[in-house]
Amino acid sequence: MATRKSAAAADRRALDAVARAQSAKVKVAVSDIDGVLRGKYLHKDKFNSAVEGGFGFCDVVFGWDMNDACYDNTKLTGWHHGFPDAQVRLDLATFRQVPWDGNVPFFLGEFVRADGSPHPLCPRQTLRRVLKRAEKLGFAPMCGLEFEWFNFRETPQSWAAKKGVDPTPITPGMFGYSLLRANENRDYFNALLDELLAFRVPIEGLHTETGPGVYEAAIQFSEALEAADRGALFKAGTKEIGARFGIMPSFMAKWSAQYPGCSGHLHQSLSDGRKNLFYDPKGRHGMSRFFESYLAGQLAVALEFAPMFWPTINSYKRLVDGFWAPVKPTWGIDNRTASFRVIAGAPKSTRLETRCPGADINSYLAIAALVAAGMHGVEKGLKLTAAPITGTNVGAENIPRAPRSLAATTEIFKRSEVARDWLGDDFVEHFAATREWEWRQWQDGVTDWELKRYFEII
Repeated sequence: MATRKSAAAADRRALDAVARAQSAKVKVAVSDIDGVLRGKYLHKDKFNSAVEGGFGFCDVVFGWDMNDACYDNTKLTGWHHGFPDAQVRLDLATFRQVPWDGNVPFFLGEFVRADGSPHPLCPRQTLRRVLKRAEKLGFAPMCGLEFEWFNFRETPQSWAAKKGVDPTPITPGMFGYSLLRANENRDYFNALLDELLAFRVPIEGLHTETGPGVYEAAIQFSEALEAADRGALFKAGTKEIGARFGIMPSFMAKWSAQYPGCSGHLHQSLSDGRKNLFYDPKGRHGMSRFFESYLAGQLAVALEFAPMFWPTINSYKRLVDGFWAPVKPTWGIDNRTASFRVIAGAPKSTRLETRCPGADINSYLAIAALVAAGMHGVEKGLKLTAAPITGTNVGAENIPRAPRSLAATTEIFKRSEVARDWLGDDFVEHFAATREWEWRQWQDGVTDWELKRYFEII
């Protein structure tokens, strides 16, 4: 009851803030299947009616790809349904004001069916489904995201003029943790830290990484749904802030074969509302039995969810030996070459860092996938029998490498009983169809690599 009362009070504060805002409009957004925020501005009167009964949003959001090409192979949305409006319900707990957009009030929404039940294709609802099941078991997953991304001295117009070739990084060379390079773009650097904090997306750390114009940001941890919201808003906010400085951020997993790819590391722990259940000073390496079972679940089935954390054709170009991205389902103690890095020690900070996802993730789906895999291990009481690796894959000689294509992981995902159990048949069928579509677009495309290799010689 106390929780419901506090939530109701927070909702009233959000509505009061909107009423007091000088802006006559409200900005709202939803996540599409690729994690791209799609949204609109609403007049305050329209917003007030939407608070009561929701509002219509074309279900093409789930029926097209990130370039607005409509899928031809999906069942629950498509031309055969005429792309009707689906109902969006605003989550008043997501209230923010956008500092770089005149402090306009902002809310995230999620899709519901006509009867008010969760829409099976909505990424935010998919994560809620996983979290609700964890809650019934007495667990609250806590998460924190880290993103690496490259920054280029480009605009949409300059990039179009270059026809998608040879972007110009904001700084040259390989210079990780460089205060010199950060200082060169300090106005952008400070805007990200200050304005995203005001946007309720607090960054714990921000620094240059190895590569020209590449940064890494660690977003402050929170309960899992809030963490996913912060992940989506971080990427969208970084792009909007960057544009003001003539900078185009890119969260592609691998933009150049010369440089390391961009990760989307995901930190996780389980809470009972009072303490971190991953910590046990008497356990192996300070790990509780819940932690061991959670980790065993990810080792056992995380690759069955792989398209949810390697969602694009480009995701698999990052999975290169010797370029930091883990290529096998391995675990280790504070080992950054493992897919699953156990960070053990203090009661509050003991956690699992899953290092295999790329920066191109849909944060809702990546968190849903990895929490589902971990909670599968907890539900089934799986034992951690695999030994931790040391060094770079020492001890992993007999562990198979991860698949190198979206087609291969999608086929595994479609057959996964665990994915269907946790995410639902409708979501699995639809998401698999969207990944199969993505693969077909790649098969039909003619690349610069092919032109350079075959045009003159063959």
